[in-house]
Amino acid sequence: MVYRLLADIIIVLHLAFVAFVLLGGFLVLRWRKAVWIHGPAVLWGAVVEWAGWVCPLTPLENWLRLKGQAPGYTGGFVEHYVVPLLYPEALTPAIQVVLGGLVILVNLLVYGYAFRVGRRRAGVPGSSPEDAG
Repeated sequence: MVYRLLADIIIVLHLAFVAFVLLGGFLVLRWRKAVWIHGPAVLWGAVVEWAGWVCPLTPLENWLRLKGQAPGYTGGFVEHYVVPLLYPEALTPAIQVVLGGLVILVNLLVYGYAFRVGRRRAGVPGSSPEDAG
């Protein structure tokens, strides 16, 4: 019973990490120092997708499930929990490359916006349309 509960906690943490990787860039708009935590998380998430690696949380969850006499699963967290929700077919390497690229693109856009807003607030010349012309 305890092992199953721990495995469920790992699932929640894993899902929270995935959400943080995807959406955590918006924290940078409010708290600029979040980039020091979020940036490496984005890189990790993209590299895991691009390389086809399995996140270390997946084997931990499976081990806990097996210790709790519940069936584990093969593949990674995304393939097991997220893909069935978002995609009707199995995850392919091409989709993984696209997902990794989207993670980087979305967060670069948010970081760029945060950087521009921060420059405007700091009064840096050339950072607003009025200063450009």
